[in-house]
Amino acid sequence: QVQLVESGGGLVQPGGSLRLSCAASGFAFGAYIMSWYRQAPGKERELVATVTTASSTNYADSVKGRFTISRDNAKNTLYLQMNSLKPEDTAVYSCKAEHPFPYRDYWGRGTQVTVSS
Repeated sequence: QVQLVESGGGLVQPGGSLRLSCAASGFAFGAYIMSWYRQAPGKERELVATVTTASSTNYADSVKGRFTISRDNAKNTLYLQMNSLKPEDTAVYSCKAEHPFPYRDYWGRGTQVTVSS
């Protein structure tokens, strides 16, 4: 059974930090491209960051220099280190696993991040 379970969300003040985790099971984690997405109330879901199977990374312009995506294939876990958080980072953050060929994708249910004073 495929599972992606996010954790680490919460309430943090502007300028603070959080580390999100996404624990994967039920599929070959190391063979999948992993990404973090977020969706704020009333807005469309947006791609935050991606890490490939070779650990190459890509970031949305809005989080470059503040967020770091990483993966630990031995632990089947994806991470998102978020620093210098802003109120506009408030959203539900979800992880996605994607296999390009044959195409498959899996999603977690998400974890809430709220940045507020």
